[in-house]
Amino acid sequence: MDVIWKRPSATAEDVREALASRHPMKDSTARTVLKRLEEKGYLEHRVEGRTNIYRGLTAPQNVAVRAVRQIIDRFCGGSVEQLLVGMVNDEVLDEQELQRLAKRIGRLKSRKEEA
Repeated sequence: MDVIWKRPSATAEDVREALASRHPMKDSTARTVLKRLEEKGYLEHRVEGRTNIYRGLTAPQNVAVRAVRQIIDRFCGGSVEQLLVGMVNDEVLDEQELQRLAKRIGRLKSRKEEA
């Protein structure tokens, strides 16, 4: 997805070439990955001649949110609290980050109450 997000559009060959130094793959593999990402709603394509031109439909932050939601559902029984407690216990979140989150949540709550 990084390759797609960094460009307005890309072909399977563009993606394969961009990833070649880190993840060499056949063109057919790149096409398969792009097709699966499209099926999941992350991409769309248009056809020019015989070439599919892909573009991203979902911003990186939204993809991250969907991935975290899947993790919460799969590993934490749907509990955001369970995920956050685990992150605190494993020191993924420190005291300052927790304070910033608490302030942000407070601001959001205030806005909703005003509306």
